[in-house]
Amino acid sequence: MNSYHSKPNTFASHVHLKVENLSRSLAFYRDLMGFQITDQSETKATVTADGITPLLTIEQLEDAVPKQARTTGLYHYALLLPTRKDLGKLTVHLFEAKYPLQGASYHGTHDALYFQDPDGNGIEVAADTDPLTWRDQTGEFDFSKNGPMDLESVVAEAGGESWTGIPEGTVIGHLHLHVADLEKTKEFYQAGLGFEVTIEFPEGIFFSTGGYHHHIGTNIWHGKNAPKPALNSAGMLFYTLILPNEETRKSAAAKLESLGYSVSEKNGEFFTEDPAGNRIQLAV
Repeated sequence: MNSYHSKPNTFASHVHLKVENLSRSLAFYRDLMGFQITDQSETKATVTADGITPLLTIEQLEDAVPKQARTTGLYHYALLLPTRKDLGKLTVHLFEAKYPLQGASYHGTHDALYFQDPDGNGIEVAADTDPLTWRDQTGEFDFSKNGPMDLESVVAEAGGESWTGIPEGTVIGHLHLHVADLEKTKEFYQAGLGFEVTIEFPEGIFFSTGGYHHHIGTNIWHGKNAPKPALNSAGMLFYTLILPNEETRKSAAAKLESLGYSVSEKNGEFFTEDPAGNRIQLAV
């Protein structure tokens, strides 16, 4: 695991998704993407890159409805691959499978390929660039290099090798969320959970710890005061946030509660919700 997604940083590690049909989802996640399954029942499966560490849990709801538009919730989760070569191999694999892609971008900090799972859950698959190139001469993150991905170069990195599944070392690079109010969102993630702001623009704020470009992205592209989705809507059920230690978790819980946000505990598991209703498991 890279240093930005290990302690003492705070980072997302596991995304829990709600879907309409588990078999359809596994045809995508297992058969097309090449995740390994660690646990599976009739309605739920957990998938991994290394056979041990859970990255996604996919749950079929009994009364699920299609993902609701123009609500808060998941914009995309990012799978951070170990190398640009891995991204090249996946890009060729998806082209050959004729799987619909939504975009391919270069952000300076990372190359990113965008698409959706069968339920419309957004996915970014990324490969980071050299961290030494991320900041400008003032020491601030330089996000001015945004543009289209150099697909020819990325594909060339694959060297003609075939995609053989999600490589060991893949992690959840970041979560990007639709929210309803940026001021409240900033209070929750910065003042409550202790993230630093890496970029702030009129319709979004990105947060990180440990000098990463972003562990959490947020936007109001679905409109200020966008409503929460219905509980049975396909989408994100919750995501797991790893904090450095128990002391940090207790401190964060106390801070969130002092700001008016509820933190619940049951059987040793701690949960909270950001102001947009995005549910978060606070783990160590």
